[in-house]
Amino acid sequence: MTRLRVVPARGESGFRLYVSLPDGRHVAWYDHEDTGADGRAAGGAGTRSGGDSGRICLVHERLRQEVLAALAPYITGGVTVGPPPVPTAADLARLALHPDDDLAPNRPGEALHGALDRGPGAGRAPGPRVRRAALARLAAEEAVGGALDLLDGAGWRILHSVPLPGADRVDHLAVGPGGVLAVHTLAARGRRVRIAGLAVRTGRAGPEPLLRRTLRRAERASHALATGVRPVLAVVGASRLEVLGAPEELRIVTPPDLGALARLGPVHKPADVETLFALARDRRTWLRT
Repeated sequence: MTRLRVVPARGESGFRLYVSLPDGRHVAWYDHEDTGADGRAAGGAGTRSGGDSGRICLVHERLRQEVLAALAPYITGGVTVGPPPVPTAADLARLALHPDDDLAPNRPGEALHGALDRGPGAGRAPGPRVRRAALARLAAEEAVGGALDLLDGAGWRILHSVPLPGADRVDHLAVGPGGVLAVHTLAARGRRVRIAGLAVRTGRAGPEPLLRRTLRRAERASHALATGVRPVLAVVGASRLEVLGAPEELRIVTPPDLGALARLGPVHKPADVETLFALARDRRTWLRT
């Protein structure tokens, strides 16, 4: 019998165990997936009656029994055993993407992190007032980004700080069954926010054309992705939010409302979501906006 060893790792879908030959070549891997009592995996339909589930991908069918024996101590619940799935077009695009062009690792407020981390030797550092405003905006983007990231279990894929030509950016891009959303964050910092038409007043400040910019960013995203993109304004930390009128296509939310986006749709099938996400995560996609 071939002597195999089991090595733990983290896969894209979560916990993964690789089964390897003594020379290090992988002959199989086991992706573990937690499911609830109704047998539904996070973000997908369940195929079992409950408990845990997973899939064992065999590279060499002749080693099936040895692989199952090696993994036996680690398997909980039912598993599916078979060859590795055929890569989709989205998988191939992701594998071919250069790390410098991949936007998926971006944190919420990635551009703000760069500005705030800039030291005296790396150019002009922001002054105290500008820094306070940037920190407040960063906290707001992190709050919105964190709420959006929770939609991952409902089949949504999220990008943060998507750069656009002209030093502009989409704060958050959500791609999921309910469509594609371009989310702009407004950090109210405890002030009242009043929205009327395309104008937004925050506290005692004068009206700003914030909604016009939000709509424009969604239009640019729609052009880049060749699909409909809905604009969303996420208001964070407002003492009071008054909406006296806004464009019909614009959705105005606060971070607690973002969970409801999981119920939008259906607009896109899972395969379409992955295809659009693969396109959106490529920095080069946005050069044509």
